[in-house]
Amino acid sequence: MNTSLRRAVVATAVAALGLPALAACGGSGDKGGEASGGKTVTLVSHDSFVASDSVLQEFTKQTGYKVKVVKGGDAGQAVNQAILSKSHPQGDVFFGVDNTLLSRALDNGIFTPYEAKGLDRVAKEFQADAAQHRVTPVDTGEICVNYDRAYFADHKLDPPKTFDDLIKPEYKNLLVTENAATSSPGLAFQLATAAKYGDNGWKDYWTKLKANGVEVVDGWEQAYNERFSGSAGGKKAKGDKPLVVSYASSPPAEVVGAKPLPKEGPTGVATGTCFRQTEFAGLLKGAKNTEGGKALVDFMLSRTFQEDMPLQMYVKPVSQDAKLPEVFTRYGAQVTDPQTLAPEKIAKNRDQWVKEWSSLVLK
Repeated sequence: MNTSLRRAVVATAVAALGLPALAACGGSGDKGGEASGGKTVTLVSHDSFVASDSVLQEFTKQTGYKVKVVKGGDAGQAVNQAILSKSHPQGDVFFGVDNTLLSRALDNGIFTPYEAKGLDRVAKEFQADAAQHRVTPVDTGEICVNYDRAYFADHKLDPPKTFDDLIKPEYKNLLVTENAATSSPGLAFQLATAAKYGDNGWKDYWTKLKANGVEVVDGWEQAYNERFSGSAGGKKAKGDKPLVVSYASSPPAEVVGAKPLPKEGPTGVATGTCFRQTEFAGLLKGAKNTEGGKALVDFMLSRTFQEDMPLQMYVKPVSQDAKLPEVFTRYGAQVTDPQTLAPEKIAKNRDQWVKEWSSLVLK
């Protein structure tokens, strides 16, 4: 499948609970993870972590440390592995825990507090652990319903804009979403409805959404690249769902590399259906290279790293002085009022809500 497209929409992908073996890959010219003089800092992350070689080389130039990247599956798997191995951590820094899973990592005590340099350039709204600095915000983005522009133009139907629109008869059988129990985007969409309709109202909403023919699949890969009619993968797979739960950054990913660039992308975003996700990095407790880990966390807030992320992982920087590439500003959706929930609210309710959602929607 198209690598750029995958990076666009799997920064916080399927949060399944399986625990695969970790895979290591060298970065910044690192061979086998051994840097000259043994000055290696190890970053543990999910499979969707990507950074330009030139950026990792700049980190080495500035600090003397080379980066070894250890990938542990999707976001949920990587977090669970970090918890299970906390007495013997796999590296020095963990990157990729988002606000839907943050409490799980914090409650299990896998991080050493560290106040990163550069936090003064990060808006307070992203600093979910500002009192203790166990984690540092690195990127942000929104989970939103995406739509196939061609389908709605052909059917002379306005695409939906809000959650309420999705339960209207004209959108019956058009939406595919991911399982909230096995997928990070699916969980985020469920949390968005809880934020919108309240602790009890979200269940009534999902009853109506189910009656309106929502399709549920295990994860984003299947939803976006197989069932969604608007994506490059979905077209090839003959997907027939013109609405999908994906990311606000999916439209830019659909046009990257196109020559010439189209006037508008083939997909759009229903901006009234969004939930904000933020990804964090933290210094692992028991890290062998604490100083190297601190240097790497600092570097992840640098303008160099922050401006590299959008076209590598298709997420937005949290540093206010970092600029987005033109493809983001031209084709990306501007989400001004996404749904949010406090991490403690998610921590208190997540597991029970997922059980209730599964009982309600999957049976």
